[in-house]
Amino acid sequence: MRSPAELDEVQWHTLTHAYGSASDVPELIRALHSTDEDTVAEAVDELYGNIHHQGTVYPASAPAVPFLAHAARHAPAKRDEVLMLLATLADHDPEDIDSPHWPTSPVAAVCSELCRVLPELLPCLDDPERAIRRAMLRIVGAVAELLPAQLRNSVLSGAEQLYADDPVPVVRADALYVLARLGRRIEALDSPLPEVRLAAAMLAVEQSEPPYPAEPVAILAEAGADPGAASDEFPWEGGTTQDERLRQLLTRDPDTALAVAARWIEDGDLGSRGSWLVDDIAATWRDREPEIVALLIAALPHQKDATGLNYRLRQVTRWIGYLPSPGADVRDTLHRHARSQDEGTAAAALAALLRCRDSRALPLALSRPTAQALGAAAEFFPEAADQLIPAIRRELAQGATDNAAIALVNALAPMGAAARQALPELADCLRTNRAAVVAARQLGRCGIPDQEILALLTAAMRSDDPSLRSSAAVAHYQLTGDAAPALTAFETLLTTSGQTHWHLSRLQPLGPCAVGLLPLVEPLLTSPQDWSRMAAAEAHHWITGTSTRAVPVLADLVAASPIGLRALQALADTGRIPDRLLPTLRAFAFSPLRLLGDTWPATRVHPDEQLRTLARRLLTASR
Repeated sequence: MRSPAELDEVQWHTLTHAYGSASDVPELIRALHSTDEDTVAEAVDELYGNIHHQGTVYPASAPAVPFLAHAARHAPAKRDEVLMLLATLADHDPEDIDSPHWPTSPVAAVCSELCRVLPELLPCLDDPERAIRRAMLRIVGAVAELLPAQLRNSVLSGAEQLYADDPVPVVRADALYVLARLGRRIEALDSPLPEVRLAAAMLAVEQSEPPYPAEPVAILAEAGADPGAASDEFPWEGGTTQDERLRQLLTRDPDTALAVAARWIEDGDLGSRGSWLVDDIAATWRDREPEIVALLIAALPHQKDATGLNYRLRQVTRWIGYLPSPGADVRDTLHRHARSQDEGTAAAALAALLRCRDSRALPLALSRPTAQALGAAAEFFPEAADQLIPAIRRELAQGATDNAAIALVNALAPMGAAARQALPELADCLRTNRAAVVAARQLGRCGIPDQEILALLTAAMRSDDPSLRSSAAVAHYQLTGDAAPALTAFETLLTTSGQTHWHLSRLQPLGPCAVGLLPLVEPLLTSPQDWSRMAAAEAHHWITGTSTRAVPVLADLVAASPIGLRALQALADTGRIPDRLLPTLRAFAFSPLRLLGDTWPATRVHPDEQLRTLARRLLTASR
């Protein structure tokens, strides 16, 4: 360990952390020795932000370890938090040690320093404060597989003593976990202490492959239904709580997870544990939507406040569209909540009811004509344009702004030519710069080339907003057939700095008329930016009508990622799928796991479902 007096012996200004030079680290470490708890807490927070930032450690992290260890032994306040900082710095996947990059990694340097000072930290295992004993066990667990033999024996002895004699059950549970990391297996599923039984059950499933054994699963189901042992907020690896870690383990086995979630919800969904587990299952596994929706509906009566209720209803909205035909009981439940006096509850339930295409949803949307309700109603009841368009027009005329105005304008898109009834409001959006970008696009789809609208689009092409300029340029071309103004606008946009791919992605309506832009598009096919290469390849195909240049670029970008999905969609439009992508498409099509996460705000069709559906279509076409 090193005392604060030795801080100036380290050339901190030559080291770096998340925000550049580590010259501020010495002052933060000195602050850890303050008698003022707020000062110490602020210093710990700042150290979490710079020498450990969002799971990453830096060259300055390892040199800080001996000074942090000294503070953990000698500082007057928050020693447990300093120990947890050390444990967090050393956190790593045990499999990382086998990587050829491990010896030179910053986290390996942290672990090496921590092992060196560990003998001087071991007295913390006997500290009278249980938070310090627990934090010290976290440190031991973090470096368990790296300990030299003699030190390993000392650590093993200390952990065994805590497991046998500590008066605090959660400390015994922590010690059981550390003993397992050190290779010492103890059968404790029948322990009289619930905390120890829970830890033993979690270890049992962690060391098993799905399907999990029945005995530990029964313990996990019992523990999660009762807030007692499972509500421990003390962090584990990666900063996760025991609840979070329990859900992670269960989610590896979807059938077990669904059964446990059902038990927790049936027992009252205490702490929303069952509901959160359902969310994790939905985010991880495909084709579980019927069970997911049923469990979320069952959880609704157990929510203790409007916040929890509304969140569950929004999750129902997210997944109910994947049910072939939601049952009458589900729709009746949603209809009841959609008539709630609480606006948030009513809105969340109405969104789900609209997605069910329940006939009772449309009158409710018209009676509470919010932008979100009208937008969803337009999406799922486009045949009701004669009722919806007047309501959308009224809301726009009353001055809707920002996201509300955007939602209202977008609600006109499914209406086709009927949306022309709203041309005065769309023109006003351009005039007043409310939802102007989407208004310009809508005018391009359904507008008429009258003098006022063309003048507004021409003015918008001179806007300071690049997105508005490109959208207005395309709309002007769509209404007039004259490509010259649009090409002038895009030439400027593509030769100035900014999000070039956004502009390229809007060129499709121009097609071959944009041939004059090829000298600007072709260099971007080799851009170092993935999004620029993707958009350039897509635009090149639209402009030339040939796919020779586009296909190799797009094929290289295909992956289970947002840009990979977009590249696959563009590749599908070319009609050419290289054979080398077929194994990838099969993985996309038939994986039981979700390969893509959700977006925010959520799209109607989950990105992972878009990926799977597209992959299956392309595989069928390739036969």
